[in-house]
Amino acid sequence: MPFDSRECNGSGSQNMKIVAGNSNRPLAEAIGKYLDKPLTKGLVKRFADLEIFVEIQENVRGQDVFIVQSTSFPANDNLMELLILIDALKRSSAQRVTAVIPYYGYARQDRKPGPRTPISAKLVANLLERAGVDRVLTLDLHAGQIQGFFDIPTDNLFAAPIFARDIQENSDTKGVVIVSPDVGGVVRARALAKRIKAPIAICDKRREKAGVSEVMNVIGEVAGKRCILIDDIVDSGGTLVNAAEALLKNGATDVQAYITHGVLSGGAVSRVQNSPLESLVITDSIMPTEAIRAADNIRVLSIAGLIGEAISRTARSESVSSLFY
Repeated sequence: MPFDSRECNGSGSQNMKIVAGNSNRPLAEAIGKYLDKPLTKGLVKRFADLEIFVEIQENVRGQDVFIVQSTSFPANDNLMELLILIDALKRSSAQRVTAVIPYYGYARQDRKPGPRTPISAKLVANLLERAGVDRVLTLDLHAGQIQGFFDIPTDNLFAAPIFARDIQENSDTKGVVIVSPDVGGVVRARALAKRIKAPIAICDKRREKAGVSEVMNVIGEVAGKRCILIDDIVDSGGTLVNAAEALLKNGATDVQAYITHGVLSGGAVSRVQNSPLESLVITDSIMPTEAIRAADNIRVLSIAGLIGEAISRTARSESVSSLFY
């Protein structure tokens, strides 16, 4: 692990405040515990028509404030809540407001896939900036170029160190192959493979329509190997299941998956449970549902220490990238 809670002597800043939105309060509380900082008292409620109201119940004038809020399901509500929290803090004279967005919703809409379609990831960046946020801290963006959508400092953290440690602690890395479920994830797979000194393979995927994929070919040697799929988002679970089946058909002995953001919408949890995947490991960037917690082959790793250390270093004006290199 590239960080150690013993290095974090409190927050590193007497002027730091941690504000939690409602999208993933357990993660915010774990981050506060890591930093030895209680969450700032506040009120977020909804009127009868579901209009959001926010009140910060502590003085934040001149403070360095970090808002922890994933824009996960319900994405629009959580995004709007984040924007209103930013506005409330800026109008309360906070010195600096950082949006800590463990899961950046709309990230999959990072380009125009066809005529007359939006680039919604850029629109969300514009909304955050217009609301007055000073910097953004997020985790495993779906596309690295989203950082360039912002005209403010944006740190993109990586779950790879957490995954690498978990793999090394729970299995023998001899005979392991790191697999990207599609060509677009090769850089991510290579980064994890480098950490555990393993080869990589790639699943060549053809997507007929959104949410439906078909694995056509496996590039690389997987026969007799233990395969670990690595990706940033698992939504319907179709890509993972198809990839696992293709790997086993090509001689893999077993298949596991490590995915940063467990969206797992619709019947995805059931699909994973009934699949040939030995296990699916996700982080708590999105608050796990009861179905996820009950699944016998899905495990959740905490990112509280990683994000907490990044917040601490940001507050102390220290390097964040040194966490990973």
